[in-house]
Amino acid sequence: MLQPILHVLNAQRIVLASGSPRRKQILGNIGLKFEVIPSTFEENLDKSQFSHPSEYVKETARLKTLEVAKRLKNDERVPDFIIGADTVVAMDTNIYEKPKDKEDAKRMLRGFSGRSHTVHTGVVLVSPLSSNIIKSGCVCDGFRVNIFHEATDVIMVDMSEEIINSYIETGEPMDKAGGYGIQAIGGTLVTGIKGDYFNVMGFPLHNFSKQLYNLYKQL
Repeated sequence: MLQPILHVLNAQRIVLASGSPRRKQILGNIGLKFEVIPSTFEENLDKSQFSHPSEYVKETARLKTLEVAKRLKNDERVPDFIIGADTVVAMDTNIYEKPKDKEDAKRMLRGFSGRSHTVHTGVVLVSPLSSNIIKSGCVCDGFRVNIFHEATDVIMVDMSEEIINSYIETGEPMDKAGGYGIQAIGGTLVTGIKGDYFNVMGFPLHNFSKQLYNLYKQL
């Protein structure tokens, strides 16, 4: 979808404000050229202050991305835009991020067993106000900010304690929202999804491409 404008994008300075290897892989696979500069924003927002998980991930992603934008604003070549994202899993009234330890991962997976949950990702594009390309979006802290959200429903198989414990011992759950990775061993625990597969990995590729294309299509 980005092929018609990829030559323009790859002539710009693009920064991914995330250390996630999965986001790096997803964006790299479509031929986008970018730098990785992870955000140092401490993700400690009070979840109870947000009416919906979508609002929580959008605000966390916004603050993570703006932290990098402010750090780079005096560079000799300021980024043309910075990409940031935040992903959580939600079920019932609970929001699940990365497990704190093995017991936390076990608690998450027991809860998901045989049920459907939703993966939410907030994505933010931050660009300088001086940009002659990106002219839409809200103005925040001296930057232009575009924010969007994606949700994907995931259905998990009934899991025995043996399956849960064995999966946790692989170490795979520990750096992933919700305590599983659909793109690897965790995919064996998923019976189906409704929505964007890449969103479950941590980055909604189609929605991102659509949003970016709409911002650049006038070129």
